[in-house]
Amino acid sequence: MTRKLLPYLQLCRLPAVFSALADICTGYLLTHVAFEPVVPFALLLVASSGLYLGGMVFNDVFDREIDGRERPGRPIPSGRVPLQTAIRLGTILMVAGVAAAAFVGVPSLLVALLLVVSIFAYDGLLKGTPLGPVVMGSCRFLNVLLGASAVGSFAEVWQLPQLHVAAGLGVYIMGVTIFARQEAEISQAWRLAYGIGVINLGFAMLVAFMLNLEGRQTDQTAILALGVIAITINRRLFTALFERTPARVQSAVKTMLLSHVMLNAALILHVSGSPVYTFAVIGLLVPAFLLGRWMAIT
Repeated sequence: MTRKLLPYLQLCRLPAVFSALADICTGYLLTHVAFEPVVPFALLLVASSGLYLGGMVFNDVFDREIDGRERPGRPIPSGRVPLQTAIRLGTILMVAGVAAAAFVGVPSLLVALLLVVSIFAYDGLLKGTPLGPVVMGSCRFLNVLLGASAVGSFAEVWQLPQLHVAAGLGVYIMGVTIFARQEAEISQAWRLAYGIGVINLGFAMLVAFMLNLEGRQTDQTAILALGVIAITINRRLFTALFERTPARVQSAVKTMLLSHVMLNAALILHVSGSPVYTFAVIGLLVPAFLLGRWMAIT
């Protein structure tokens, strides 16, 4: 049973979904004082999971010819997951994600539909273009806003402070995408350096948010945590810059994706002041690490 299920979990890149769930937690706490009401919060977690996992499936559907040359062991080119089965799985996940958002309300449904458009724009059209990283960053931007979307109207979703946080995390993921563009081969130094610059711009935007959040005193612990995360990531980034092998770059990308959970935890500590919520989000790393032992996160 496990052997049959594993290729599908690999196709979805299941360990990475926990970073998307962390975005929902942050977005929700930017528009609510707690993870309550529980039902819309849970539905938004389901919505984000469905859209994220479905997007990963369609990423491999569109990339099947490239993967056949560069990653022949991936589930579709290796034949472990038939193409039509992958398409059906991706469709079910995306529809489930949109449906869950619709049950929350019209604002959530509209954000989810925008996210679907961005996912397919990236997977099917723009991935290999200069706009690819921008669109990927917009997917993360919209995912944070999806978490903040359980509000009265669509216009309320597009307000501070959630807009600032979504932009910072979106820029961070844009940088990760630039950095990871050639992860299957020897990466170009200028591309890695460009990615490092964009990633650190995202960090700067998040620090600016913490320093300027209206109505809340600056949380030194949260800023310190963000600084430690930035230092840890930059150490990995510069190691990969000076040794541009696929193994080094992929290791740095994995660290950045998992650290995305920690970034959200630091933001939640600053916004909510709740150690309970902070450690609950950090706990998302446990299944991500455990699953990451059996399947790739990138």
